[in-house]
Amino acid sequence: MNGQNRKDIHPGLEVNIILKKDQRTGVKTRGIVKDLLTNSARHPHGIKVRLTDGQVGRVCDIFQK
Repeated sequence: MNGQNRKDIHPGLEVNIILKKDQRTGVKTRGIVKDLLTNSARHPHGIKVRLTDGQVGRVCDIFQK
């Protein structure tokens, strides 16, 4: 799963996101999803989420539990 489909992401899921400031470098930030911010069912750059620590970015990797 690559984070482009909203149905694959839910609060409590562990993911890697790319923050806005890291889009050029591709540096990933790992965390737990708190809120889903993208309303559409799919987004080509990844669904935008807020992590439990307050950081906002687009999901690039999903870790299975």
